[in-house]
Amino acid sequence: MNDQQRRRPAKPHRRPKKDPVRFLAFEALRAVDERDAYANLVLPPLLKKARAKGDFDNRDAALATELVYGTLRRQGTYDAIVAACIDRPLREVDPPVLDVLNMGVHQLLGTRIPTHAAVSASVELARVVLGEGRAKFVNAVLRKVSANDLDGWVAEVAPSYEEDAEDHLAVVHSHPRWVVSALWDALGGGRAGIEDLLEADNERPEVTLVARPGRSTTEELLTALGDENGLQGRWSPYAVRMAEGGEPGALTAVQEGRAGVQDEGSQLVAAALADAPVEGSDSRWLDGCAGPGGKAALLAALAAERGAALLAAEKQPHRARLVERALAGNPGSYQVITADGTRPPWRPGSFDRVLMDVPCSGLGALRRRPEARWRRRKEDLENFAPLQRGLLREALKAVRVGGVVGYATCSPHLAETRVVVDDVLKGRGGPPVEAEWVDARPLMPGVPALGDGPDVQLWPHLHGTDAMYLALLRRTA
Repeated sequence: MNDQQRRRPAKPHRRPKKDPVRFLAFEALRAVDERDAYANLVLPPLLKKARAKGDFDNRDAALATELVYGTLRRQGTYDAIVAACIDRPLREVDPPVLDVLNMGVHQLLGTRIPTHAAVSASVELARVVLGEGRAKFVNAVLRKVSANDLDGWVAEVAPSYEEDAEDHLAVVHSHPRWVVSALWDALGGGRAGIEDLLEADNERPEVTLVARPGRSTTEELLTALGDENGLQGRWSPYAVRMAEGGEPGALTAVQEGRAGVQDEGSQLVAAALADAPVEGSDSRWLDGCAGPGGKAALLAALAAERGAALLAAEKQPHRARLVERALAGNPGSYQVITADGTRPPWRPGSFDRVLMDVPCSGLGALRRRPEARWRRRKEDLENFAPLQRGLLREALKAVRVGGVVGYATCSPHLAETRVVVDDVLKGRGGPPVEAEWVDARPLMPGVPALGDGPDVQLWPHLHGTDAMYLALLRRTA
């Protein structure tokens, strides 16, 4: 047998097979990283397009959603595991490679996908989007990862709680250390509470609907959803929970704007402001930071029932258009304007009730926007602080004597909640404002664990809501 005969025939070149589910999930992760996009805005149109082409069924969509959100939620833990399996600093791994790796790690350690399927599918994806050379790197790393389960890896890569409590919690529960510290300060208490909160941040939240008063009812929504998929809200009288997920936009009431998607904490904040006692007239309401329109739509419906008019102001034109869409069809009197709440066009003392849901870090909605925890920096709070104080001062000027202001934020960080209110009331950074606290707790009847008051902080692990904060203030002079 000569040399030519002894040579093995070359393997034919095989074109990588594109897996539409994992490819779509990779596209979404790249958009989050490259464009600072939010997954909850990027993923739905990608899924809609895939369904329209006939590539996806409901199971495919569910898997793609799990891959995207699971990878983002557990990114900190997975980064630490990948770092332990490579011979270079993690920062030297190109972001697209790291996305493929972390998505593979999630399949191995965070789902029931069999090991061989998780590795082979990830390597095949790497061949499609990264090339053959990097696919070999992905294969080698994931085979190392597959040698242990999640608990085993966490025990290896996380410092002990006794050695460094905050760093331990950061790695185990996949939050930046500064976020762990901030949430722990806001929550108070010992280890159990903060661990429950961090774990709740990593759970997929239920879809919650709001039946806008006078336009829809919870009974209508429950009937439309059926016994298996519809559950009454826990706390809000307007809330219905979708137990099995599903597509809210398929419901007639949602299509017609008579109902919408709104976290129950957000509903409670709007309802509490609407129910707060005011002295004298009650005909003019203001939502001073109305975008994207969920609270404004609920306030408009409640105002209409009482014969009051709502002015909804939003600084950003595109968000003002979202507010207009949310309020369209409301039977009461309302107006939507594009305006900056720190330089308002309305006269002082013009309103009986004012809601100021200020821009913030969003640390209270990490269940819904898991990428925000990696995008935000501690320094960002310094940029929000002057704006939050300025908006609250203008809100207190906008309300008449005897009227009520609701200061709300989707963050439990003390620097964005109680500290802001205290600074404004005591005149730090500006003239003092004559106003008194109104106890918000009785205005959320049936809701437990609301603290010592008079303000209210909701929590994902205690209330199943976003971590909304509400302070109610009555202007006294």
